[in-house]
Amino acid sequence: QVQVVESGGGLVQPGGSLRLSCAVSGSRLSANAMGWYRQAPGKQRELVATINSGGTTNYADSVKGRFTISRDNAKNTAYLQMNSLKPEDTAVYYCNAARYALGWYDTWGQGTQVTVSS
Repeated sequence: QVQVVESGGGLVQPGGSLRLSCAVSGSRLSANAMGWYRQAPGKQRELVATINSGGTTNYADSVKGRFTISRDNAKNTAYLQMNSLKPEDTAVYYCNAARYALGWYDTWGQGTQVTVSS
């Protein structure tokens, strides 16, 4: 049962850009908010950006001014535009959905690898 499929990662040089996509299906289509997480090797998974059903966005301090989260409900897709990438952005990026009463779903997609290196 697949409900999120992340794509768009790759290898880029510092200062480069990538756009990640998250195709959503199943019960997560009715979620109140979407979010992007990332996890670097040996580190905890961290929340990078969120967007709610009204379009309100929030970002981790480390990515403010560089990343933009958006969603296209007609395409059942969430996006993360990443600009001015830094080596410390290197991680596996995951998409998830949240509901007010239940929080984030406890299952995850395969993620998409982002590597920023010269």
